[in-house]
Amino acid sequence: MPDEQGETMSATRTTELKNTATGEQPPAPEARRHLALGVIATGMLMVVLDGSIVTVAMPAVQRDLGFTPAGLSWVVNAYLIAFGSLLLLAGRLGDLVGRKRMFLAGTAVFTAASVLAGAATSGTALVAARFLQGVGSAMASAVGLGILVTLFPRPAERARAIAVFSFTGAAGASIGQVLGGVLTDALNWHWIFYINLPIGLAALAVGAYALPADRGLGLRAGADALGALLITAGLVLGIYAVVQVERTGWTAAPTLTLGTLSLLLLTAFTVRQAKARTPLMPLRILRSRNVAGANLVQILMVAALFSFQILVALHLQQVLGYGALETGLAMLPAAVVIGVISLGVSARLNARFGERRVLLAGLTLLAALLALLTRLPSDADYLTDVFPLMLLASGFGLALPALTSLGMSGAGPDDAGLASGLFNTTQQIGMALGVAVLSTLAAARTDSLRTTGTPRPEALTSGHHLAFAVGTGLIVTAMAVAWTLPRRPRA
Repeated sequence: MPDEQGETMSATRTTELKNTATGEQPPAPEARRHLALGVIATGMLMVVLDGSIVTVAMPAVQRDLGFTPAGLSWVVNAYLIAFGSLLLLAGRLGDLVGRKRMFLAGTAVFTAASVLAGAATSGTALVAARFLQGVGSAMASAVGLGILVTLFPRPAERARAIAVFSFTGAAGASIGQVLGGVLTDALNWHWIFYINLPIGLAALAVGAYALPADRGLGLRAGADALGALLITAGLVLGIYAVVQVERTGWTAAPTLTLGTLSLLLLTAFTVRQAKARTPLMPLRILRSRNVAGANLVQILMVAALFSFQILVALHLQQVLGYGALETGLAMLPAAVVIGVISLGVSARLNARFGERRVLLAGLTLLAALLALLTRLPSDADYLTDVFPLMLLASGFGLALPALTSLGMSGAGPDDAGLASGLFNTTQQIGMALGVAVLSTLAAARTDSLRTTGTPRPEALTSGHHLAFAVGTGLIVTAMAVAWTLPRRPRA
């Protein structure tokens, strides 16, 4: 015991000296740390809710503001382009200027933009406000995980904190569908944005007190303006090309041109970072097999799960005739089971068996979920055909916390924001690819069957089945990548 106590005191002293050198504060009291975790989780929940809550209210927005079908897609696309393209840059800037400052500034921008979106009286104003929301979301969420891993340095407490963070991301979509239906039906679509005002103000007030102050490394430590321009432009063009695929097609000249330009810019950015004296993104972060593998697994998993989160909701509405609120309530059991697993057992399982094994178990459940969805009938009964499948969503509650721990495992005090921004960026890339690939395949199959005289419900069901089958293949590929990750050393 004396030796152990001495080691603990020595480690504490070392941490204090390091914090002093880097401008970070010593560990906060327990109550304050949990308040900070609550603020970070609330920020993540606002971002996730905003994505799903808007999809439920889209028909009402279109009727009120007179959007064309193509124009309506920009209510989502403007947000996705700003959010996905700025995450990596915002995460690194958080390391340089201070992660607390970046989080609070992003929350303030997002809250103000939400008020502007709620007050919008024209389509142009709403799209502009949604773009600004994406900017604020990127600033806040890019550094959230970085704050978390520095705030909870011990493995057991970090695992519990990541479980809370992962729950807000995994279950927030289902909660947003229910809340969006309630607000739109009871009040109007403007309130899906106004609801962010009290939440954002509360997060700002508590965050200013609870989040640990850090001065950051200083802009000179990563003053690479050219690198910032290359990565931002490359991601903007790439995400824009992907979100336009459903309208233009994969082989259309705009898609191929923008995709090629995006790859060239991202390649130039990588070359630049290998040679720059003060790189914006030090490439050492990708040398970790866990970090690189976890981000690749996330792209595949998130792309596949688009077919569950979105296409199941579309199946309930377009094929089974559910309303917006009914759809949200039907998807709610998935959120409940994800929450139980994420908050109740994932941290203990990760500590006992290691993140790699828990990740593989979660991916196995998700593969079974999507494989069974390929047999979902066009006249499905909710209790016998749909509800049992919701329970298999528990695989997401196992996989995401384990994946998050692996993705942040290579993060040190100097680049935690960068690792957080990278992890969030690959999540958005996976989502964009899932929307583009799976929705395009489903729509093409449906249209093909409709031209042959197949009734609409059966044609839609067949299109959804194809997307579920492709999603299953993506999950199986993610399992193969996860299998190659390093095993945890024996204790």
